[in-house]
Amino acid sequence: MIAPLPLTKEQVLLALEDVKDPEINTVSVIDLGMVEKVTIQQSNVEIDILPTFLGCPALEIIKTNIVNAVKAIHGVGQVKVAFIYAPPWTSDRITEKGREGLKAFGIAPPPVYLEEDGSWHIDCPYCGSTYVTMENIFGPTACRSILYCRSCKNPFEAMKPISNLM
Repeated sequence: MIAPLPLTKEQVLLALEDVKDPEINTVSVIDLGMVEKVTIQQSNVEIDILPTFLGCPALEIIKTNIVNAVKAIHGVGQVKVAFIYAPPWTSDRITEKGREGLKAFGIAPPPVYLEEDGSWHIDCPYCGSTYVTMENIFGPTACRSILYCRSCKNPFEAMKPISNLM
């Protein structure tokens, strides 16, 4: 009988690519930069996750989906998921693939940088226009705002910038 190969961090990260945000099915927890640490001891896996917002109502769904995805890897024993709050999640953790996934869903990704005065500028995810206005800073979730594109006439959501510098 051949001994199974040891479980690797790469296998776990690959499985987590399939764990999508429950509200935005075009981005994974990897794309959003939520995975802070993966620890493997023999066949047991511990994963530290950074919530994108405190009080996010989808955390238990995300946790269940992570556990199920990792347990599907051959040879995995126990899976423990912990939500941690340090370091704090910031929107600059979103990968380029994640930014493209947000656009594909119709959500403008957060700006890469903030202006010196703290203002931020968003391009329309549909047409790329910079001619947009903020309709409401409060969107359907705490991390999104509602904007309107004056060029293509589409309303859209935008991820709010979250930074350690704010």
